Amino acid sequence: MTNNEMRLTLFTLGMFTLAAMFVPGSHSAAQGVSATTIDLSAQQQQEKKKKVAPQRAAPQRAAPQRAVPQRAAPQRAAPQRAAPQRAAPKAARTFTPSGPNARAVNTSRLRGLPARGAGRASIRGQNYSVWRSGYRVRHGGGWRTFVALSALTAILIETNEFYPYAYISAPEPYCDGLTEDGCQLVWQDVETLEGDVISQCVAYCPWQ
Repeated sequence: MTNNEMRLTLFTLGMFTLAAMFVPGSHSAAQGVSATTIDLSAQQQQEKKKKVAPQRAAPQRAAPQRAVPQRAAPQRAAPQRAAPQRAAPKAARTFTPSGPNARAVNTSRLRGLPARGAGRASIRGQNYSVWRSGYRVRHGGGWRTFVALSALTAILIETNEFYPYAYISAPEPYCDGLTEDGCQLVWQDVETLEGDVISQCVAYCPWQ
């Protein structure tokens, strides 16, 4: 065998040896590439399916909301104050004094007595109680209270007007004449709060 043939033979053996060394690795690499390619293809197909297949979200049921009951604030009606009703003034009645002492001054002064409680007045030397409000007497087995003096009608003596000023506990024979300050004593029937009518001495004084 010549040198050239020997060299060719060795070269051929070397090439086969190298081929034997690299072919398994190439085969494995090729398998790895193929597996990677398959995995990528499978992943891409799954992604395509995800994109293609619409995902339906599970319906969410909203919890029913209960409205909080609202309590209306109580409305308070503004208190209505009734306008005070003024009684129509009563027409004064004409009074004509009579008797022996009709115009004689025989009684002490009445003006200036307390508006509440009892005062005192002297009529012809006799002392009697004077009441400007809340006067009560014993009558028919019980107590009777006279109406307020403002409920009585004023009187006219000639052209002068006199208004009811006080109740006096004097009896009829002493209930006449004038007081020192110009009031006229009148014996008359007066209503009570209990509904009775009782004769009583009333002092009427001129307007001031």
